[in-house]
Amino acid sequence: MHQLTLAEIARGLADKKFSSEELTKALLARITQLDPQLNSFISLTEDLALQQAKAADARRANGESGALLGAPIAHKDLFCTQGIRTSCGSKMLDNFKAPYDATVVAKLAAAGAVTLGKTNMDEFAMGSANESSYYGPVKNPWNLEHVPGGSSGGSAAAVAARLLPAATGTDTGGSIRQPAALTNLTGLKPTYGRVSRWGMIAYASSLDQGGPLARTAEDCAILLQGMAGFDPQDSTSIDEPVPDYSAGLNGSLQGLRIGVPKEYFSAGLDPRIADLVMASVEELKKLGAVVKEISLPNMQHAIPAYYVIAPAEASSNLSRFDGVRFGYRCEDPKNLEDLYKRSRGEGFGPEVQRRIMVGAYALSAGYYDAYYLKAQRIRRLIKNDFMAAFNEVDIILGPTTPNPAWKLGAKNSDPVAAYLEDVYTITANLAGLPGLSMPAGFVDGLPVGVQLLAPYFQEGRLLNVAHQYQQNTDWHTRTPTGF
Repeated sequence: MHQLTLAEIARGLADKKFSSEELTKALLARITQLDPQLNSFISLTEDLALQQAKAADARRANGESGALLGAPIAHKDLFCTQGIRTSCGSKMLDNFKAPYDATVVAKLAAAGAVTLGKTNMDEFAMGSANESSYYGPVKNPWNLEHVPGGSSGGSAAAVAARLLPAATGTDTGGSIRQPAALTNLTGLKPTYGRVSRWGMIAYASSLDQGGPLARTAEDCAILLQGMAGFDPQDSTSIDEPVPDYSAGLNGSLQGLRIGVPKEYFSAGLDPRIADLVMASVEELKKLGAVVKEISLPNMQHAIPAYYVIAPAEASSNLSRFDGVRFGYRCEDPKNLEDLYKRSRGEGFGPEVQRRIMVGAYALSAGYYDAYYLKAQRIRRLIKNDFMAAFNEVDIILGPTTPNPAWKLGAKNSDPVAAYLEDVYTITANLAGLPGLSMPAGFVDGLPVGVQLLAPYFQEGRLLNVAHQYQQNTDWHTRTPTGF
């Protein structure tokens, strides 16, 4: 049963081939057996999962149906879950049990999804490798000596290893798409505002967006359907109708205009990945797409702009973790200042501390105009580049990452080298655009992804293109040895 996709599970449950309770027990046993190799989960929620599975079976027995009714999933451990630890991968929140459900959690639970647990992640979603977690690094199931990508690496590793069919993630600068690429999954970052951020612990508020990780575009469509929608509790949520994503998967690609930015093929890109990207272009041309070269001239400024804006917002968001109201508190503080300093110094890991310091500096008097304001202006130029490009093409295609997954610890001494792995993904977050990564081949036995970007609220177009590509290729069906 562990090889079934979400779509296949929905059909199996509808045909009474198995029950949600049987499926849930089988996957919980598989997680218990195999996850010690991967470290992809922070918390397992066996009691809740079995309770939800029994309830889903009862709902089906009463005549209810739905693609997510009885389907097992997991949540990245920054989505608040009532009464269950929500740690954000940090010592700071190791003892925090959320008093409410995030909107995403509540919506998926209402649709009948079964929560198996909370997945490991880079601390406060800060990282590209899932090595900064307080609970230890996550391993890539394709090669246990390599990283799975981050910050949604726990969700990605669990789905890639067939511990469950799909999971939620969040994407601030590529944190769904990059781990999807490095673990042979399909991962979708929706348009900013498409999925509620209420109850999703913030890293950088103007960039974060929740989305699905699964093996196929079809499964991402099913999970996104349950996640998307307007939420009056979230001031960044946009009141835009949610289309039926699954209904649009089989549309023809005849005449689809695909733009390939010349800036993507620079010296930093592994030439073997470039070859796989162009092979995917040829596959889409066979399906009727038309391809042209385009330019995104301000892409070169994306990394410096992002690594000013994101840490600035992080330093503001993380100021609430002070040892006073909730979370970690140091032992025997001498006074209030000592409480603040030691609680934050002991509760936050080195990467989080590094980004808080960078952000606080960028926002400080005398430097705000020179750094933060200038970065926001560059952000607007990047958005304008995309708007100009989408006057000429329907989607933009390129590599998701410049390199395949690297070895655990290989970039720990050089944070900037890790930051450069986000070069192709962060522009979508700066502009607020939807982006999708889909499996496109292997380099040295490690998966490689191709990224698709579309205009605002065109997630359906991305899913359609990815689904049609997956109907004609088999990269997404490959399974890591041993799983």
